[in-house]
Amino acid sequence: MEPAPAPAPKRRPMADINVVPYIDVMLVLLIIFMVTAPMLVQSVPVNLPDVDATPTEIEPDDSTIIISVNERGIYFIERDEGNPTAMILNEVVDYCEKIKNTVPETRVMIRGDDQVAYGKVVALMGGLQGAGINNVGLITEAPDPEADL
Repeated sequence: MEPAPAPAPKRRPMADINVVPYIDVMLVLLIIFMVTAPMLVQSVPVNLPDVDATPTEIEPDDSTIIISVNERGIYFIERDEGNPTAMILNEVVDYCEKIKNTVPETRVMIRGDDQVAYGKVVALMGGLQGAGINNVGLITEAPDPEADL
């Protein structure tokens, strides 16, 4: 007689967790967050001035254009001229764009009257940005310390 076959060993349940699918899901989520995170940042960068900022002296030269907006919303370019002439928005933007193409490091400083409509200054800044001029600043006056007394 033949000997009886040996009984098959009993299989014990496996106590390990297969983490490979979880790693796949985690990597997909990581990629999704990496792609969407830059879209959550504001589209227009704004640099707010510090309270303790020191005033700077701005002189019109070849790399600086000063644009003034009076209380009626009329634009003036102050650039080595004794008597600036009034201009419309499109003329100002075209002028600045031509200067920017000639002198790439051109910066534009805006002096807006405190009575001018906010939209006039914003329209100017938007036009300059559309022309590729991103180095734009605002000129203000320091408050008079004796006015509070």
